Amino acid sequence: MVRTEIRICSLLPSATEMLFALGLGDQVVGVSHECDFPEDALSKRKITTTLLDPERLSSLEIDQTVTNSLERGLPIYAIDSALLREVRPDLIVTQDLCLVCAVEGSQVRRVASRLEPGPRVVSLQPNSVSDVLASIRLLAEAAGVPERAAALIADLETRTERLRSATAPLDRPGVLCLEWLDPPWIAGHWMPEVVELAGGRDALGQRRAPSWRTTWAELGESRPDVVIVMPCGFEVERTFSEIRILDSVPEFVGLPAYEADRVYIVNGSAYFNRAGPRLIEGAEILAALVHPEAFPQPVARVAARKLELRHRVRGGG
Repeated sequence: MVRTEIRICSLLPSATEMLFALGLGDQVVGVSHECDFPEDALSKRKITTTLLDPERLSSLEIDQTVTNSLERGLPIYAIDSALLREVRPDLIVTQDLCLVCAVEGSQVRRVASRLEPGPRVVSLQPNSVSDVLASIRLLAEAAGVPERAAALIADLETRTERLRSATAPLDRPGVLCLEWLDPPWIAGHWMPEVVELAGGRDALGQRRAPSWRTTWAELGESRPDVVIVMPCGFEVERTFSEIRILDSVPEFVGLPAYEADRVYIVNGSAYFNRAGPRLIEGAEILAALVHPEAFPQPVARVAARKLELRHRVRGGG
């Protein structure tokens, strides 16, 4: 029996990474404007656009714009309905986890309902590492190639268990994962589990709970030993362009992590914000930052960099 290859439109970066990892890249006919990995995804038709300009707006301005849009019931992303109709997808992948991170499922379903013939819409809602693996399996089944999920999942499970075993006997320093700079947000969902895999103890995040906005006072009271700065959607250089915000906050510069020179800026967009296959690589990177004595291999500068302690320079120390 000849299997018919379906046409897939992925409006979620993590799903796009899964599809390519499953060997389905040639069947992906459209992606979101944020789908940038692997490199071949960049050549696909862009079905969505953002109504923000993150390259020109500061973290505070982005937060204010998003908050105002949500309060007024306005979308943050736009779907090119004409282009979606043109690429004729049989399957559309979306999400219902976060109103901000990617175009939401309800918006996608409204547009898809007007297409003929109507495509199947699959929504991913991962909240843990095991959910990520389940999402891979779900996409493989939806694409008609369930057998392809086994090898990919087995590899990720092997790496996860290897890391879990390596960090099990280690001390558990407090780790704070900062998902936004201004105002401060604490990373949730899968990140507390990733911190645990890496041999840490999440200082404020809660397993399977959404990311949440905090205050500098509450952040200061958490007294983390290590701080990981991973603004959602930001690469390392983009985060460094605004890192001065942290130096101006007394509660932050008084943290044990800051005093101990253990504040790291990471590529959140690639390794932590997206619930895709690279999340396991993110856990491995995090382990090297939290426990350099046990994982001495260098971490690439595009993945993570240490924050220089400007307060010591100013103080002459």
